Amino acid sequence: MKLTKYGHACVRLEKDGKVLVIDPGTFTKDPVLDGADAVLITHAHFDHLDVERLEAASPGIELWTCGEVATQLAGVPMKVQVVQHGDTFTTAGFTVRAFGEWHATNHPDVPIANNVGFLVDEEVFYPGDALTVPEAEFGTLLVPTGAPWLKLAEMVEYLRTIRPARAYSTHDGLYNEVGLGLVDNWLKMEADKQGADIRRLPIGASVTLG
Repeated sequence: MKLTKYGHACVRLEKDGKVLVIDPGTFTKDPVLDGADAVLITHAHFDHLDVERLEAASPGIELWTCGEVATQLAGVPMKVQVVQHGDTFTTAGFTVRAFGEWHATNHPDVPIANNVGFLVDEEVFYPGDALTVPEAEFGTLLVPTGAPWLKLAEMVEYLRTIRPARAYSTHDGLYNEVGLGLVDNWLKMEADKQGADIRRLPIGASVTLG
């Protein structure tokens, strides 16, 4: 399986000629849905969900998401399928398990959003905007590294709790180059401590898993 990092919180997974895209939000400017067979959306915030992009997408794409997002997608051409914690489904040749229900606490006056994380092929776990610890074994974690709801100590503790063989930064589009340099240093410190491949992939960079 090939994993490619796109802007902010979006990744693209490719296997056996099939393409699965996770969280193509408004911060992702690339034509990331070109050739896509399926899309997963973790929650309704604009940096993870770009309704206009989905409305213009191919009707052949399968879309899987939580109930809160589905209510906003009446105008999209593809079939929208709702999943929740504990569900397992297959799309575009990928097996996906859903974990988690809620976004991490953000501003005290903002209601907590519905958020579902996705474990793809028992290998890649994408938590969305949460620090969900799934009851599953997997090798690759997409770890949020920058958000109003996230502290550095929480990110480090998340990595130490899961102890993945590989972890790659996501949710890092709010940083300038100085901030990204800090992220790189923090992840290197943890990579050295755990003896694991923990780092930030530049936008457009890919790794092969498995």
